[in-house]
Amino acid sequence: MPSSGYSTSCQLLGQFHLNGMHKAGDVVLGGLFEIHFFSVFPDLSFTSKPQQPTCHSFDVLGFRQAQTMAFAIDEINRNSNLLPNVTLGYSLYDNCLSLGIGFRAALSLASGQEEQFILDKTCAGNPPVLGIVGDSSSTRSIAISAVLGLYRVPMVSYFATCSCLSDRQKFPSFFRTIPSDAFQVRAMIQILRRFGWTWAGLLISHDDYGLHAARSFQSDLAQSGGGCLAYLEVLPWGNDPAELRRIVEVMRKSTARVVIVFAHESHMINLMKEVVRQNVTGLQWMASEAWTAATVLQTPQFMPYLGGTLGIAIRRGHIPGFRDFLLQLRPKLQHNNSFGNNMVNQFWEHKFQCKFAPPQAGWVEAGGSLCTGQEDLENVDTEFLDISNLRPEYNVYKAVYALAYALDNMLQCEPGRGPFSGHSCGSLQRLEPWQLVYYLEKVNFTTPFGDQVSFDENGDALPIYDVMNWLWLPDGRTKVQNVGEVKESAKGEELTLDEDKIFWNFESKQPPRSVCSESCPPGTRMARIKGKPACCFACIPCSEGKISNMTDSIKCTSCPEDFWSSSQHDHCVSKKTEFLSYYEPLGICLTTASLLGTFICVVVLGIFICHRGTPIVRANNSELSFQLLLSLKLCFLCSLLFIGRPRLWTCQLRHAAFGISFVFCVSCILVKTIVVLAVFKASKPGGGSHLKWFGPLQQRGTVLVFTSIQALICTAWLVSSSPTPHKNTQYHNDKIVYECVVGSTVGFGVLLGYIGLLAILSFLLAFLARNLPDTFNEAKLITFSMLIFCAVWVAFVPAYVSSPGKYADAVEVFAILASSFGLLVSLFGPKCYIILLRPERNTKKAIMGRGIES
Repeated sequence: MPSSGYSTSCQLLGQFHLNGMHKAGDVVLGGLFEIHFFSVFPDLSFTSKPQQPTCHSFDVLGFRQAQTMAFAIDEINRNSNLLPNVTLGYSLYDNCLSLGIGFRAALSLASGQEEQFILDKTCAGNPPVLGIVGDSSSTRSIAISAVLGLYRVPMVSYFATCSCLSDRQKFPSFFRTIPSDAFQVRAMIQILRRFGWTWAGLLISHDDYGLHAARSFQSDLAQSGGGCLAYLEVLPWGNDPAELRRIVEVMRKSTARVVIVFAHESHMINLMKEVVRQNVTGLQWMASEAWTAATVLQTPQFMPYLGGTLGIAIRRGHIPGFRDFLLQLRPKLQHNNSFGNNMVNQFWEHKFQCKFAPPQAGWVEAGGSLCTGQEDLENVDTEFLDISNLRPEYNVYKAVYALAYALDNMLQCEPGRGPFSGHSCGSLQRLEPWQLVYYLEKVNFTTPFGDQVSFDENGDALPIYDVMNWLWLPDGRTKVQNVGEVKESAKGEELTLDEDKIFWNFESKQPPRSVCSESCPPGTRMARIKGKPACCFACIPCSEGKISNMTDSIKCTSCPEDFWSSSQHDHCVSKKTEFLSYYEPLGICLTTASLLGTFICVVVLGIFICHRGTPIVRANNSELSFQLLLSLKLCFLCSLLFIGRPRLWTCQLRHAAFGISFVFCVSCILVKTIVVLAVFKASKPGGGSHLKWFGPLQQRGTVLVFTSIQALICTAWLVSSSPTPHKNTQYHNDKIVYECVVGSTVGFGVLLGYIGLLAILSFLLAFLARNLPDTFNEAKLITFSMLIFCAVWVAFVPAYVSSPGKYADAVEVFAILASSFGLLVSLFGPKCYIILLRPERNTKKAIMGRGIES
């Protein structure tokens, strides 16, 4: 016994007098429901006089949710397969939409309301309630579960959606049969993406429900890349006209056509009044589950603005026999005190607009009627009996059954094979709430409606929501219809929508456009606008050589090397190829000139063969003239190798053929010049020896030696660093220039230098013989021809170096043809003129300068 001076018991100084509804049982389950909208909170101090909160504005739907719990317990008690030999009872309290009242009710459920506790009693026996169904609010659930979680009292909410309640460290005994707001947020983002709405406004209530939803929305929206928030506004508690006016003004000025609201219907009422006042139309509203089914907003005043609303709604279910249970409801014909079944009496008074005896003073005198308790509920047009759209009630039903199945599993435990310390089991005589938490975590059953009920590691139920649409009928009636669902599957969140059923409250009867910036078409890329959200961007055309082939590309990709961007920059096309072609005008002209020169050489050769016995052909070694004509023909023909698409063999052959042909040609001219000088000196006294050492054999040998040296140079060049075809993209970005790279610049330089050396030597020798008699030798013709040759090739070098691509080839072909024509005309033109037009001058005397024979 305690020492003197201490009492042997604790006396409760005061009780929480709450609206309630109770039923005795072997095991009692608690419940917290929103039966009234508003309350006046009592004095917090404990006084001798009981303090009862004043609750008003009866909520019929909240009362129906409480009745759902009573029905579920009654159904379980009648089920011989579930909790046999165990009777469930309940204690249901009204939270009056107040945190203080709800918290007091929860503490009363968890600790009981016995007026006196004897200290020497052991802590044995069952707790007052084994678990609690509720609360309907996230804020109240956070506060209550934070305390009850310390004692591991299980709490199964049917309406609290805040994602913060999934924190198992803070709320170890909290469960819920409604999906978390985290899933609801993701479901809304799915709908936004479905209709391409990347620009939306978000309105939230100033409580845990709204603030956590906003945090999840911003985070998930950023991670998904599905859009941006044009604005985020917090709706004030109560009616704050100035703040509501400011918020609606933001909505009106924003370009966002979609407005998402995570708030309670009480917030929406005040907001919509201001929306109506400012006549803000053309908005697509998206409702959270808190107000999706709010009939108070489905009025002729609001529907012109809220028609077409898309909302996330709690999964609708069917509860067989529930309506018959509601019809059996009857009040207690006794004084309407603060205890007992007073919630039923309050409902009765609210529905039938009567009072139970004894009524308030002056009630009867004012014309009020007394309640008899025999009034017929079916004669009252009330939503109380409409069970076609059971949503929160269905969650209450599942919550009660979850607790019942967990208790049933615990009582079926075989002694010695239990999950607790020493393989022990829980017993009906010594039930501990934490033991029920263990079994709740593992509960798994299927409702009569076919839905599976289980909880994950965070205490959350399998997520599934219905998607609702507010239909505004032509006759003014409203209808909230189911147009789809969103649920968790193995593939993630899965959205199913019947878009044909959706009512759009716009003239077009089509979904609205809600974007900050229109999509960037293919051929452009998105560029962020400084100081604005990511969804606001400019469309920048792709630069040359880059493309984007998708809408809203964030970057342009470069085309492969052999491709270039199209004019629209939306796909790559093959680059135009450029080379000196046989089919273009320039190629045709050069080819024609080359063939013409070859033909002239053949004609001149034919003339010379036909007149080979004449003095002008025989003079100055006709054999060298034939060789020279052959070399010129080769020079004309080698120019054709520079025309057409460069290939390895043409690149290797063109310069070799060019170098050898021109050395062959210049060698013949050089030998011809030497022969002229030798003949002239041989004509002088004592000069016969000069011609002795430079006869026909030596002439042929000299030409062969000079040409062989060039052949060796070309061979060394081709072996060491051969010219190769090359696709050059440096000249033009959109073209591929096919060209032959010389390989070794030194080799190419030696080739040209050797030709130049022979040409200069020929020019100098011819220049020295310029004063010989004109009619006897070709010195002046050779001098003039070599002057043309050297001038052409001196001009060729800078022109070749500065010409890009095919024009370099054209310059080289032009130099070949010009120099070849120069040599052909200068050396053979006068002779052909005499042979064909002045045959009288084709005599030995005329050539020797002795006059023309008669």
